[in-house]
Amino acid sequence: MNASLLGACLVLMVVQYLAFVPWAAAVGLMPRRLSGSNLLIGLASAAGFGLLLGLYLNSNNDPKVLANWGRFYFSFLHLQLGLDFFVLAFLAILTLWPKGGAVALAAFQEGLRQPTYWLLLLAGWSIMLVSTIIPFFTFGEDIKVVKELCFVFAMVMPGIFGLLAASISVSEEIEGRTAVTLMSKPIMRRDFLLGKFVGIALAALTMTIFLGWWLVWVVLLKDYLDPPLVPQVVPDADWIVSLRSFFGQGSVSDLVRGMCLWITDAGEALPGLAIGFCQVMVLTALAVALATRVPMVVNLVTCVAVFFLGHLTTILTEVTARGNALVRFIAQLFDTILPGLDFFDIGPAVVRDNPLPPMDYAVYALHVTLYGLTFTVIALLLGLILFEDRDLA
Repeated sequence: MNASLLGACLVLMVVQYLAFVPWAAAVGLMPRRLSGSNLLIGLASAAGFGLLLGLYLNSNNDPKVLANWGRFYFSFLHLQLGLDFFVLAFLAILTLWPKGGAVALAAFQEGLRQPTYWLLLLAGWSIMLVSTIIPFFTFGEDIKVVKELCFVFAMVMPGIFGLLAASISVSEEIEGRTAVTLMSKPIMRRDFLLGKFVGIALAALTMTIFLGWWLVWVVLLKDYLDPPLVPQVVPDADWIVSLRSFFGQGSVSDLVRGMCLWITDAGEALPGLAIGFCQVMVLTALAVALATRVPMVVNLVTCVAVFFLGHLTTILTEVTARGNALVRFIAQLFDTILPGLDFFDIGPAVVRDNPLPPMDYAVYALHVTLYGLTFTVIALLLGLILFEDRDLA
């Protein structure tokens, strides 16, 4: 019997329970204020599950099995920590910005209650999963196509949700005269509009986190179903080797290695997900701004047009460089006033023969994030200008 493995499983399940408490209390699965006895019962139950897991792993202590369990364990801890982030985020927003935070929380809850949210999420999960069994006839490069498709849908599904939620929510508040009631209270117009954007953007971010989590599993499944023709043994990163050496050689070290492998996989996906969400944020901000003046259908058509033109502005500018002067002027005008959404395309980074250096990729993702934040601020400022003299009565 490996006592160290039993102790490690006990501690890990307790950590999983502590990560479960904040978001479970926020959604009503647990009381908002846990009594001491309830907390002790929960901790004892988690410890019991940990001991059972430890007994199971003691009888199945192959290094690969332990590494897979470590990866499986940390994947769920990763998901729970992502949900806890929103609990802490709204606590901070409501503390620092009470009026706008209340609007943001209402918009966030409204977005998650919409059937459209869950339909888009399930559609994204289903399409990603099906992509693992579709033959792409790329001579051993199917994994790259699957990765690119997964990143595309991890951006498209939250983007569709953001456009629909912004177009419907803001327009209905204004057209249904609900905004008049809000404005009669000590809530300023900028609190209303910015709060709506923050709530919808955070709801879209939850979908990005769910799809990003699923993306990692889909890539691992594709790699398992369609291994490379020439197997390659990739050595563990130096930081993983150093961390494992801290726990020595044995079952606990193998379990820790699996957790570290999940961190590595999720870290590789993070820059692409961040870049994709920046595009979602820009389009959502534009939809929120336009919703103050135009109906839902016009808003959606405009945002879709901006999406396609934003991806084509660079190509249009190059193609019309020596063409008709008027056409060239229009192409340059689009290139100037529209966001260059082609910067948010991570396809070239995924289909490369050699992966980008992690630090260079992270720096590029940071630059694109700043670019996306800039256009988001511009769109919201436009929305504030349009909403300032809008007659709500």
